[in-house]
Amino acid sequence: MRLYDRPMNEEKPKTIQTYTHWGTYHIEVDEGDICAVHPFDADPDPSDIGAALADAADPELRVTAPMVRKSWLENGPPTGRVEPDGGRGRGAFVEVSWEKANELVAGELSRVNRTHGPQAIFGGSYGWASAGVFHRASGQLHRFLGLAGGFTRSVNTYSVAAAETLIPHILGRPFFLLSNELTAWPVIAEHTDLMVAFGGIPMKNTQVNSGGLGAHRCRDWLEKLRAGGVNLVNVSPVEDDIDPQFDAKWLAIAPNTDTAMLLALAHSLVAEGMHDQAFLAKYCVGFEPFLLYLMGADDGVAKDADWAAEITGISGQDIRNLARKMAGGRTMISLAWSLQRADHGEQPYWAAIALAAMLGQIGLPGGGIGFGYGAQAAYGNPVTALGGLALPRSANRVADFIPVARITDLLENPGGTFDYNGKRHTYPETKLIYWCGGNPFHHHQDLNRLARAWQRPETVIVNEPWWTPTARHADIVLPAATSLERNDIGKAANDPFIVASKKVLEPLGWARTDYQIFSGVAEKMGFGDEFSEGRNEDAWLRHLWDLFAQGSARGKVELPQFDDFWNAGHFELAADDDARVLFEGFRSDPDGAGLNTPSGKIEIFSQTIADFGYEDCPGHPVWIEPAEWLGTEGVGSKYLHLISNQPSTKLHSQYDFGRVSRAAKIQGREPVSIHPDDAARRGIIDGDLVRLFNDRGQCLAGAKVTNTVRPGVVVLATGAWWDPETPGGLDRHGNANVLTLDKGTSKLSQAPISQTALIELEKIDGEMAPVQIFSGPEIEPGS
Repeated sequence: MRLYDRPMNEEKPKTIQTYTHWGTYHIEVDEGDICAVHPFDADPDPSDIGAALADAADPELRVTAPMVRKSWLENGPPTGRVEPDGGRGRGAFVEVSWEKANELVAGELSRVNRTHGPQAIFGGSYGWASAGVFHRASGQLHRFLGLAGGFTRSVNTYSVAAAETLIPHILGRPFFLLSNELTAWPVIAEHTDLMVAFGGIPMKNTQVNSGGLGAHRCRDWLEKLRAGGVNLVNVSPVEDDIDPQFDAKWLAIAPNTDTAMLLALAHSLVAEGMHDQAFLAKYCVGFEPFLLYLMGADDGVAKDADWAAEITGISGQDIRNLARKMAGGRTMISLAWSLQRADHGEQPYWAAIALAAMLGQIGLPGGGIGFGYGAQAAYGNPVTALGGLALPRSANRVADFIPVARITDLLENPGGTFDYNGKRHTYPETKLIYWCGGNPFHHHQDLNRLARAWQRPETVIVNEPWWTPTARHADIVLPAATSLERNDIGKAANDPFIVASKKVLEPLGWARTDYQIFSGVAEKMGFGDEFSEGRNEDAWLRHLWDLFAQGSARGKVELPQFDDFWNAGHFELAADDDARVLFEGFRSDPDGAGLNTPSGKIEIFSQTIADFGYEDCPGHPVWIEPAEWLGTEGVGSKYLHLISNQPSTKLHSQYDFGRVSRAAKIQGREPVSIHPDDAARRGIIDGDLVRLFNDRGQCLAGAKVTNTVRPGVVVLATGAWWDPETPGGLDRHGNANVLTLDKGTSKLSQAPISQTALIELEKIDGEMAPVQIFSGPEIEPGS
């Protein structure tokens, strides 16, 4: 099967293997051009996103030489003055030599470090960047900045920041460690009667895997569940959050109301005597205060099924029936990551843990709870996760940090304070941003607010292959090589394949790898040898392989020599963890294998969190109304709830310019799914151009009228490159984050709440300006 091909010369082209977050591919190259893309032979369900790799070397959007914003180059950092070209995101760039670029970057880092201190440098490298253990952008940037004197960092992820902060308090394990220990799919297929998936198990998300992958197996596992008689329930505003082929029952819940439904399920268990009191007494603490809240002793409001029906839109009878089915057989509760990316996003995860504990099946084969089945490709695979194959980082002497989604607050409020996980911290003043491997003008909320705050630092430096919105908002842009233009080792947790990712093309123009870029600047700053340790790319790959073989892999797997691995193209780990059950050891021996919580048990009530005194995250699961939702007074049919989920045609905003993403657009804009009733009320038919708007921003999109979304809900996937007509104006392309709310989930985690947003929507009549973001900025030749 070919995902992409074009005519080629008669001479047989070379075939070279590459590794990405959406799979491993064999690339045919003919005279320096990609002529075909083939999926990896061992991949049973390859992603079509790979076809976009053929567009990687398109010079129209590539940064082909070091570039400096003209106003910054001519006038220096804007320390308090008004920018003559209007500021970052506007104006021309000037091409400079690598010698000049290295001099500018080294000079700015040294100046800011000397004048303001290293905490004034924000080391931004949030985002998946490209797959590979050596060229991982965050590892390269943070190693470099650590040696340069230090930097302010971010903690947690946009994906699961609320869960990352909450789960250690409740279950005593780091969240991503639990993710790697999820009950394996074969166990679910054999033992589970009912799998209730809050947020679904969306197949589109399983196209991708953080760190990359060799084989997509989730579709096969879900088919085994269906064939084995496992009943699936999809609790989501979106029907195809579980693919129709798997025959799931759809409960079309109102967005952001999962906590209310989970509490009502818990109430139903108690009301009908179905909760496992012995399990709660032996393995949990804090059920009693939670029970008082559940039954209404605290506030006079019983959290029963009829109460939840008014909030969720799911009938009380359906909630009670589901509770009975959950108690009547082996039940797995699955939580999508998207649930906790909403206002008070800690609560649905905590409430689900309480519900699973009340069912008493945690630690049993096929029962209990799981976080992130379907969030990405490899979770649940029966492969033991092996870490330790990564670039060593340097020490960072700066203690300052921010929760990952508080970057706008950092820039707007130097010296301001914020609460996080029981402590109060202070935002340092940021004078310089260095970003490498990511696109904040894709993944952050309220982009117009971010763009205003982004003008405040004195200098912004970005390593980037393409003219993304982030590159256009930089002062110095250094042309980075793509993953097709370098060698690396590909490995991700729970995927069985370790892959040799080989250079397919020569770097375009004057592009360099991030490692080469940082090596050049480090040499200028006087620590080149310390950064490189005297190794080139090949020597580093061999060194990392040896460290892995002698470290975490030792005694667990016998690795081949590096040259044998490289020549073979991949090494496959055994699928030897097919009986894995989350918390099985804890259930078998709660004293000897206790959890790393204060009590050693599951904390349905957490005294630690209660003592923080956060009104927006008390000591046990509660229902708190979101800042914006369909239950907000006065919403009626005028407003719609915006769901901004992972796209099916790309990873986040990566390769949005590619053929796969562009083919799915409507009139060149990102599609927005809308229910027929909501469309008819607005005179909209399939394919119409529409405007989505609220007081934060506005964007265009192409209407996709479908019954697969709940009435009152629209779905606009993330990832469209932001393309504002004017600063703060209409986004021509359909970036959902011009509409989302930039607010923390709570003082506990300060996580993003991208799924909490109300919008208005109207049909657009007449012609609108075309999307312009896929044309590069104005560039002037250097002197």
